[in-house]
Amino acid sequence: CKNMDAIDAIDAIYDKVVARDPNQTEFHQAVKEVLESLEPVIEEHPEYISIVERVVEPERLIHFRVPWVDDAGAVQVNRGFRIQFNGAIGPYKGGLRFHPSVNASILKFLAFEQIFKNSLTGLPMGGGKGGADFNPKGKSDGEVMRFCQSFMMELWRHIGQDCDVPAGDIGVGGREIGYMFGMYKRLQNEFQGGVLTGKGRSYGGSLIRPEATGYGLVYFAREMLATKGKSFEGTKVAISGSGNVAQFACEKVLHLGGIPVTMSDSSGWIHVPAGIDREKLDYIMDLKNNRRGRISEFAEKFDGVTFTAAGPEPTVNGLWGVNVDVALPCATQNELNGEEAKMLVANELIAIAEGANMPCTPEAVEVFQESGVLFAPGKASNAGGVATSGLEMSQNSLRMSWTREEVDAKLDAIMVNIHNNAYETAKKYNREGDYVFGANVAGFLKIAEAMQAHGVV
Repeated sequence: CKNMDAIDAIDAIYDKVVARDPNQTEFHQAVKEVLESLEPVIEEHPEYISIVERVVEPERLIHFRVPWVDDAGAVQVNRGFRIQFNGAIGPYKGGLRFHPSVNASILKFLAFEQIFKNSLTGLPMGGGKGGADFNPKGKSDGEVMRFCQSFMMELWRHIGQDCDVPAGDIGVGGREIGYMFGMYKRLQNEFQGGVLTGKGRSYGGSLIRPEATGYGLVYFAREMLATKGKSFEGTKVAISGSGNVAQFACEKVLHLGGIPVTMSDSSGWIHVPAGIDREKLDYIMDLKNNRRGRISEFAEKFDGVTFTAAGPEPTVNGLWGVNVDVALPCATQNELNGEEAKMLVANELIAIAEGANMPCTPEAVEVFQESGVLFAPGKASNAGGVATSGLEMSQNSLRMSWTREEVDAKLDAIMVNIHNNAYETAKKYNREGDYVFGANVAGFLKIAEAMQAHGVV
């Protein structure tokens, strides 16, 4: 009877979320996954039901106009957002995404996930996210600068190193962070080093920050493999994407003796049966980071490589049909569906860890879990980026810089702790090996304790 009460209460909260914002499907998906995990927690702690009701509603949603002038002198207008979802355990923390797909639903899902991800790091950071439907691809440096400055002219009044600390995300790298920081500094009339993370080294950035999400992803996957007595040595790895996360995940896989065999971008994907070695990875990094080219150019450069162009519609991706031991989806949300999950399972996949935010559909997650494949949700496995942002904030507060080795060691330790916390929490509730459940519950419990202590605010 108690269990039915908990389920009914959870279902009622989810129904209310859907009724309030019926078209926000990405947000619904993220909420549903977390709420399903919380049923045994609510059964054990019925007093937390009011906490759950509040945790699914953002504390603040800021939506603003971003006018800017392109190189031809024409005025362009984009939409800007910042969602300050939950600040119970620290300043809001989460990236800014510049991409045409950006809307309130996607940013709410990302901000909601960020709450639990940040909680899992053990660092004092709340959850937030933001961005704009601006596409930096194909824009000149001048156009990107003018857009970033206009964006910050509204955002600056809502952020601060003890209030809300944005970072980069898709479409927002070191260049964009630099332009935004410069405008914030001018508007605020002070050098507030901790207001943005992902900064350049010359003005308060941290070593390892660019590498952090990819490195942390592989550290987490390493810990998962260890529970089965396995390691990355000699292990074939499928990686999707070819941006920051994918590049440094590939680099760390190489460090640990693994064999990365795939990467991709929106134009298609490459398969390198012999493995992407250091020389090939260096070429990809130069291609994507400096020349901003397409992954198809890689296949033209090296022998023994196949390139498969992306189709006009999102269908089954052959990348996930490659025979590998570990899969690291690092591209974007819902990139790996149920049929693709079945392909991976048929090839005797051992583990999959999400490098992007929610890249696996609910159907794919169900396939992995039912087949016994080790599955790590992004809120746990890709938390290395925000964890190192937290370390950057610490260095800014201390007005000092740690060495590369120091930051990497702290990152490694944080990812080990996240893994152990998720693993042990799942085990406590008789769900051993269920990292989705363990991460959701472990992240929630810390937030719930803080929110209960604060009263109804």
